[in-house]
Amino acid sequence: MKKTFKFRLFPSKQQRRLLDSTLEECRWLYNRTLQERRDVYEQKGISLTNYHTDALIPLWKATERPSLSSVHSQILQQVGERVNLAFQAFWRRCKAGQNPGYPRFKSKNRYDSFTFKQSGFTIVDGAKLQLSKIGKMKIVMHRLIEGKIKRLTICRSGTGKWYACFSTEIDAVKKQNTCSNTAIGIDVGISKFAVFSDGSEIKNPRFMASDQKKISKLQRQIAKIPKNSKNSKLRLKKRKALSFVFEKVVNKRNDWLHKKSRDVINSFNTICIEDLDIDNMKQNGWKSINRSINDVAWRKFRDLLSYKAEEAGVNLVLVNPKNTTRECSGCGEMVFKPLDQRVHSCPHCGLEMDRDLNAAINILRRGLSSLAKLAEGQ
Repeated sequence: MKKTFKFRLFPSKQQRRLLDSTLEECRWLYNRTLQERRDVYEQKGISLTNYHTDALIPLWKATERPSLSSVHSQILQQVGERVNLAFQAFWRRCKAGQNPGYPRFKSKNRYDSFTFKQSGFTIVDGAKLQLSKIGKMKIVMHRLIEGKIKRLTICRSGTGKWYACFSTEIDAVKKQNTCSNTAIGIDVGISKFAVFSDGSEIKNPRFMASDQKKISKLQRQIAKIPKNSKNSKLRLKKRKALSFVFEKVVNKRNDWLHKKSRDVINSFNTICIEDLDIDNMKQNGWKSINRSINDVAWRKFRDLLSYKAEEAGVNLVLVNPKNTTRECSGCGEMVFKPLDQRVHSCPHCGLEMDRDLNAAINILRRGLSSLAKLAEGQ
């Protein structure tokens, strides 16, 4: 099982300059690699591989960008991997008939992380992190790192804070879950964050809405500032203030999601939840609806449930969401309901209940059914 441990870094002023310089070198290499792959394909119809572009790095060091020598070699190699992954995703979307979105060049300050693949970093006495060609800096390790460290990613937040993210590999030792409750179905939504098949629910905290006035005010102020060198410092100051507001919203949301997902994991042996295609839902929605979908963070909640369930020995079942709201949990007939109708009223069997509760019961039934089929197959 893979797991990531994130810790705050406190570099000195000189180390901050070196970290920023490393990001800029990586950004240049990313754009150069992307340009090379694009040009070769247009001229010769050949798709370069990651191996080919890695072989070009020494040539670019010698002829175009000598400052690349100031960056650890594994960091430079990982930049090529990122470009390769971008092209793989592009071709995958092309084959699926989706809007492919050709890989784009990275503008200044739009490249905010670099990765040591295997070596180039050392933890010293649990309080310092030694990075090759950058130096030794303070790290706040608020918990122990579990498993074998596979790679380290250094990232910069929009507010200028630095973090170290250790990706580890942990032996999958499935614990025995001892909670008395058996199974639950969960229907996530916007008006209510989640409704459970036993009738309980979690209210939507609406973190973004609580700070929306402040966000809108800063966005208007930034829009009114002319884009010229005379006002660049003022624009930067306002953008940083906006980044702090967004960072605060994200931190509050993540903390809340961690706590709620842990409560769910500790309460049930089997959890059934919809396998929602969030990107497709946002494509078909209005801007205000998309903002609400981003605020509730269903995908983040599902991801947290997934890894916590694996650790705790809990079954997490992803259910096809098609018609979970329309299907009557009493008789199985389809009952069409507009979005503003919050009560499920079945004309076939007379069942009346909250539409989200009806969906949660259907999700539970489908999840248990798929588990039963899986058990029969084994």
